[in-house]
Amino acid sequence: MYLHVHQPMRLGKYRVFDIGRHSNYFDAEMNKKYLERIIKKSYEPTNRCLLDLIHKTDGKFKVSFSITGVLLKQLEEYPHVIESFKKIADTGCCELVGETYYHSLAYVFSKDEFAEQVKMQEKNLKEIFGLKPKAFRNTELVYQNEVGKIAEKMGYEVVLAEGWDKVLEWRSPCFIYKGVGSNVKLLLKHYRLSDDIAFRFSNQGWKGWPLTADKFAYWVHSHNGNGNLINLFMDYETFGEHQWEDTGIFNFLSHMPLEIMKKGDNFVLPMEAVKRFPTTSELDFPHMVSWADTERDLSAWLGNGMQEIALREVYSLEEDIKRFGTPEMINEWRKLQVSDHFYYMCTKWFSDGDVHKYFNPYDNPYEAFVTFMNVLDDLKQRLTYIKREKTNFMSKHFLNEVPAGKEFYCKDGKVFRRMEELAKVLKKLDKETYSFHVNEHKNDFASWVEHVIGDAALAAKVKRAQNQSTMSRIVNSRVAELNLL
Repeated sequence: MYLHVHQPMRLGKYRVFDIGRHSNYFDAEMNKKYLERIIKKSYEPTNRCLLDLIHKTDGKFKVSFSITGVLLKQLEEYPHVIESFKKIADTGCCELVGETYYHSLAYVFSKDEFAEQVKMQEKNLKEIFGLKPKAFRNTELVYQNEVGKIAEKMGYEVVLAEGWDKVLEWRSPCFIYKGVGSNVKLLLKHYRLSDDIAFRFSNQGWKGWPLTADKFAYWVHSHNGNGNLINLFMDYETFGEHQWEDTGIFNFLSHMPLEIMKKGDNFVLPMEAVKRFPTTSELDFPHMVSWADTERDLSAWLGNGMQEIALREVYSLEEDIKRFGTPEMINEWRKLQVSDHFYYMCTKWFSDGDVHKYFNPYDNPYEAFVTFMNVLDDLKQRLTYIKREKTNFMSKHFLNEVPAGKEFYCKDGKVFRRMEELAKVLKKLDKETYSFHVNEHKNDFASWVEHVIGDAALAAKVKRAQNQSTMSRIVNSRVAELNLL
């Protein structure tokens, strides 16, 4: 049994008018509200139940899970929740599974960034839990042959993947396979039994409803003779959030493992499974397969033009942001890689869509796209400014007089030909003239500095200035700075 624990940092209502004004991208209040709800409804009761099962069965019940770095960072404000996960891990009946720190699709766009995030998560798990994972799952269970090769190079022995019929063909997901081109062992999700719990448990129109612990144990036991193990993979939020407490999901969870063990079956951890059971054969994943929606591909994140543009734009910043960006900016850039941002932009219908509506802060996919691109535009502006400063973009020629015909003609009749002239007069401009040139629709001074003088670094600061006195101080400071070169 493997459970995935993740919650993203959702963006706030970042409008086009906010670009260049502030960089508070994430809605802290909304994220706190969602997280506290999930902690109360899912994490706390699920952790109590899992720990109780381990003790009640003298360690015969075992569970593996992964917790994204993004979530662990948020949980720092809720140490009792991290402690409840640690208590489960400390029993020795739990195996932590590695993944990308930021729950990103980095593998698809940048193998270097993918490897960095996996290493970050390893370090994170070591610091918090004192454990180094040997089993790995890629974001959204995305797998193809190359994932196995990279995972093996990084020291992983086992990779979790989707047991999709189109890949398995006539084979069963109830055996251990070897990935093509690597020696990693593949544990494949039994999606029918997993989804019976994750998605169909409370569906009264489903022919299997009501799903009781003994009924499910019988379905599991009926596979004996036709496989070695059944891999139940699902989100942690299945318990208490996707399936609410009043559906009986916690009663089911507390009894299901006991009923399974009554029939002579038992639970194993990923590394135990590959040591106990033989590898049946090699399995080829030539194309990327995920565990999302009915198509099991990447179309939930890359199914339309908005998603493609957003993903390619964010990864196009990789080289510059790693070279010139501050640690804070790099962290923000990585938080923008979280796959949920692109899931919210999905326009196609899919069977598990209702599950994700619980955590979607947008009214429609287009709002998600516009908000994301506004944030990205602001980040790009900040990066451009820092890049130019770090590459010594400052030059004394910015103080020269501009060519004839490029002068700045002020509404009050004043004419500026040099930056120093602007610096001297700016503070004394009457409010009417200043407001004519600087308002919510434009900033003529910033445009002139950027496109005529050519000082993009100063233009970025002028654009961000909140008032006339601040702008005057910024320009005067820049003139003094350039005079010292």
